[in-house]
Amino acid sequence: MSTQTLQPDKLPTTYEGLFRIHTLKPIHDSVGYENACEILDALSGLELNKEQSEYLEVLSILVEAYEKDCGEMAKVSGVDALRYLCEENNLSGSKLAEMLGVSRALGVKLLAGERNLTIAHIGKLAERFKVSPELFIK
Repeated sequence: MSTQTLQPDKLPTTYEGLFRIHTLKPIHDSVGYENACEILDALSGLELNKEQSEYLEVLSILVEAYEKDCGEMAKVSGVDALRYLCEENNLSGSKLAEMLGVSRALGVKLLAGERNLTIAHIGKLAERFKVSPELFIK
């Protein structure tokens, strides 16, 4: 897919034309997902002909299947999610502790899974990382 934003009014009007710009096949990664969503977004809200509607229907099925699979794969423990977010944001146990307003030792124990997160910790983490608090409750 090109790096240009698709212009809905310039999309092909045939199934084959749409297929040439985005092949319909199972989605296996975030790049394929983003490309498929770009086409979905471009087609959304347009008055579609029969061929465009059929293409959109198949693409929607593929996107839904990927989202379902990703949702099932994303079931990780709260401490694994915390470790990942800390690693991605270069937060050590002591920096985590500072962010949560707890002792350095507790920050290290939280990352090691030796202590459980409290509701207050979960609230602060969700706000800091802009994620759902549910992520840390698994």
